Amino acid sequence: MNASATPQPWHQLDAQHIADQHGVDLGQGLAHAEASQRAEQHGPNELLAKARPGPWTLLAEQFKDFMVLVLLGAAAISGLIGDLTDTWVILFIVLLNAGIGFVQSWRADQAMAALQQLAAAQATVLREGQPQQVAASTLVPGDVVLLEAGNQVPADLRLFEIAQLHLDESALTGESVSAGKHIAPLPAAAGAALGDRLNMAFKGTTATRGHGRGLVVAIGMHTELGKVASLLDGADRSTPLQQRLAAFGKRLSIGVLVICALVFGVGLLRGEPPLLMLLTAISLAVAAIPEALPAVVTVLLALGARRMVQVQVLVRRLPAVETLGSVSTICSDKTGTLTQNRMHAELMLTLGQCWVPGDAAVTPLQQETLRAAALCNDARRLEGEGQGWAGDPTETALVLAALSAQLDKARLDAEAPRVQEQPFDAERKRMSTFHRSGGPSPSFVAYTKGAPESLLPCCSAQWTPEGPQPLDTLALLAAADALAAQGLRVLGLARREHGHLPDTNSIEAVESDLQWLGLIALIDPPRPEAQAAVRDCIAAGITPVMITGDHPATALAIAHRLGIVADAHAPVLSGQQLSELDEAALRAEVLRVRVYARVDPAQKIRIVEALQAGGQFVAMTGDGVNDAPALRRADIGVAMGRGGTDVARESASLVLLDDNFASIVAAVAEGRRIYANIRKFVRYAMTGNSGEVWVLFLAPLFLLPIPLLPIHILWVNLVTDGLPGLALAAEPAEPGLMQRPPGESLFADGMWQHILGFGLLIAGLCLGVQYWAMATGHGAWQTMVFTLLTLAQMAHVLAVRSERLPLWRIGLLSNLPLLGAVLLTVFLQLAIIYVPWLQGVFKTQALSLGELGICFAAAAVVGVAVEGEKAWRRRAV
Repeated sequence: MNASATPQPWHQLDAQHIADQHGVDLGQGLAHAEASQRAEQHGPNELLAKARPGPWTLLAEQFKDFMVLVLLGAAAISGLIGDLTDTWVILFIVLLNAGIGFVQSWRADQAMAALQQLAAAQATVLREGQPQQVAASTLVPGDVVLLEAGNQVPADLRLFEIAQLHLDESALTGESVSAGKHIAPLPAAAGAALGDRLNMAFKGTTATRGHGRGLVVAIGMHTELGKVASLLDGADRSTPLQQRLAAFGKRLSIGVLVICALVFGVGLLRGEPPLLMLLTAISLAVAAIPEALPAVVTVLLALGARRMVQVQVLVRRLPAVETLGSVSTICSDKTGTLTQNRMHAELMLTLGQCWVPGDAAVTPLQQETLRAAALCNDARRLEGEGQGWAGDPTETALVLAALSAQLDKARLDAEAPRVQEQPFDAERKRMSTFHRSGGPSPSFVAYTKGAPESLLPCCSAQWTPEGPQPLDTLALLAAADALAAQGLRVLGLARREHGHLPDTNSIEAVESDLQWLGLIALIDPPRPEAQAAVRDCIAAGITPVMITGDHPATALAIAHRLGIVADAHAPVLSGQQLSELDEAALRAEVLRVRVYARVDPAQKIRIVEALQAGGQFVAMTGDGVNDAPALRRADIGVAMGRGGTDVARESASLVLLDDNFASIVAAVAEGRRIYANIRKFVRYAMTGNSGEVWVLFLAPLFLLPIPLLPIHILWVNLVTDGLPGLALAAEPAEPGLMQRPPGESLFADGMWQHILGFGLLIAGLCLGVQYWAMATGHGAWQTMVFTLLTLAQMAHVLAVRSERLPLWRIGLLSNLPLLGAVLLTVFLQLAIIYVPWLQGVFKTQALSLGELGICFAAAAVVGVAVEGEKAWRRRAV
């Protein structure tokens, strides 16, 4: 039976009855073979997305542009009047342009498909009795899914086992309060509304508390979320940069069309053939209007997103790539992102004596303290992993500290087996374990560890091998506070002997009259690479901010070690203090505070909004369910790939595959490189287009004949805007790129002046060569102008690889794709000048060595002029 396609009142049925219908044992789950068979029957567990265009559709889209259609019409007119050569050449160039556009679109589509595959959601299922992680898209009706707090529900489930399970169903029901779940069937008269079906878990909702198990009863478009998705608009959304470029292109198109109309009119007034002027005007419009600019930008962003995977950053939303270049503040969690999330014992204090892990010389008191740390401990040895241990990071750190003093937990557990325990709880802030001490008359020893302020009041004396001594509680508390102020987590250890096992139901009595052993201070060390990343941030004009739930002293100490704050007494804003500030006061505080401690997830949103109100572009990291609103509110939400929850990853723009702060900085650097290369492409393409427009517009004003034929214009547009322009995407990051201020405008730093000025320079050189050639009787003047226009743009693209550094500092070999594209363009240009049959097609003449030398020399002037502009920029800094 196709359970996913057949509507059923699952909430009214008993879970075991549903399991029988699906032929599954709730305790074992499906067999692998059965799951594979059902996957073929039901298809993938995916919502239908907008179908990706096929190759033919992508190719057809290349001919939808209005100017291309006009050009095809011009080709048809040329054919009708008998000029078949122009017809075939125009068609060839249009098809070649379409081919390049098709390849660009195909590459962008494949890049995005690869990124979506990397971002595929995961689910935990029970298969043949064993929990395992599978792609959520492979779930089938009858699968048993295991849910934990933070998981996104991967399909519609009928719950059959829960423990305090609550789900956030706001995405479906609009209810902001999470729904508590149960497993009992609902009566037929109840549960009609989704929000009332409390024994169901629906795809797309999120577990906020507890855990549970459910049976998959609907997948893909047959889920309740799928029914909603079928009503949604699946259209693609352009990135903000694409929208700005498209708007810019429309305004530019109007101006270019006006110029083309003037060129056409002036040509007619001078007696030029109407068809020639019509083709010239149309060709000029096609060459000058950057209709492919938004598509090229999409390619650059998509390829950049794929490159970011190499620095352990997965881009989930393409606009994030362009926004990364503008990030001015990075708000980061501490644990696991700035630190290693691997506790390490720094030191132990016993009766004023300090012991450091690794020191083999231990006193009897220190040995007993380490013994307590190893025994009052739930860490377990990993099978086949040598000395590897698994468990709470604090407890594994204690085991390793004891091991450094030759006290192996496995051996201690065998010598003094645990017979009873009282687990840690948040109210007592302590844990106790009871061990058989052996001997002819068995006795028991209890070891207790916990927060010093909680444990010391339970102690009556200081334990020593010689017997109990008086306890200086105030001095010990002062020592613990001093260690905590250094960013250390401090634990106290104590012991008590019992003649028989006590009744742990009266735990207050059991955990009293203890004998104090000592203090152990631990720290989650900063990541070695995080300090350098913070330094890079500050140099790049990006403000790193730490937001954590830890103690203020711990947060400040780690921030000082990392360089987030320069002063060990820098201000720290606690969650309590933050809650007392109004919005205006908070906006003033965020300008000076770099460390926030004891902050809850709701307060993160206030911090983000206060920073944004001050004009900052904010990146925010998070991993929990409650971090999702802040991740969504930030300009760039960054989720943890290893320790993060499903809902955090769904809310984020980026996912750190290694949960490392340094990867955020690497992503920002990559984002700036991509954005800088987009600026270079715009600078190069618009300058070349500007030069072509000025050449044709100014020639009649200087009483010169039209210097270029339509076929020449189309050829220049093809070879200059094609491979050389795209090869700029491979341009490596410039030195000092991370030292520039963030948020640089696309047309900032004199780009308009460059486009206009160097466009006029190229046009002036072309018209100057035309005038000289005609005045001195060189019949190949038109071929010289045609060649110079192409070569000048090649010189320009090599020079604009950097906005400041000279070409000889960058090196020609640092971007081999661009060098190859330039050489290929020059080779093709020479081919149409000197290959006889191409001369006929493109109406060119072979240039003498002197004429060709003049073209190369004039083109070099463009490169020299750009280098001069860069030298002026370097002096002006």
